[in-house]
This record gives sequence, structure tokens and C-alpha cells, in this order.
Amino acid sequence: MHEISLVRTILRTLEDEFPADMDRVRGIYLKAGLLANVQPILMQNAFQAVVADEPRYQQTSLHVEVLPILIRCDDCGKTTQVQQYRFICTCGKPSRNVIQGEELLISKVEFDD
Repeated sequence: MHEISLVRTILRTLEDEFPADMDRVRGIYLKAGLLANVQPILMQNAFQAVVADEPRYQQTSLHVEVLPILIRCDDCGKTTQVQQYRFICTCGKPSRNVIQGEELLISKVEFDD
């Protein structure tokens, strides 16, 4: 289950960035593209499993926003949302130019006052 290692990496990243404030973290917000191979429910389950043994994270919640796949057409320059994994612009031309959908980002961290 790669979600466990993802959760641990996210927590390590935050620990490196906010070493003195980790006991005040109340919310972790992620943005995950559809191509990032991250399922929100599996991330939630992994998060609960990892934080179960960490008292300082007991009041912390994880929020995952799934981002659609967007492509930019090299021919017409339009941005199109991919439907059913068909990488075709609205003009009808195929495109491999993915501009959104592969990311896994920590977008926001909430702290207790």
C-alpha cells in the first residue's frame, strides 16, 4: 500500500518545515491529480493508520482534493479537460501535453492558534 509511505513522506516534509509547530497542526490539505494514482479514501485510511501511534497528530485531519486531467493542445492552444482518459482536445487533435493531473501537493496546512 503506497499510501502509507506517501503519508509518512508528507508528515516528514511538514516536520522538516515546521519542527516546533507539529503539535499545533490541525489540517493538512492535499491536491492530487487523477494521474498521481492516489485514492482519497485510501489516503484517509493510511493517514488514520499512521497517526494512530502518534499522539501529537490525534487532532489533525487530512483533506484530499482530486484535480482533473487538463491538456493543452499544441495545434490550437486550447486547454481541455480529459474525459474517460481520452487525451483529445475539443478541436479533435490528440495531445500529450498534460498541464494538470500528475501532481501531489501539500496545498495548505492549518495550525491551532
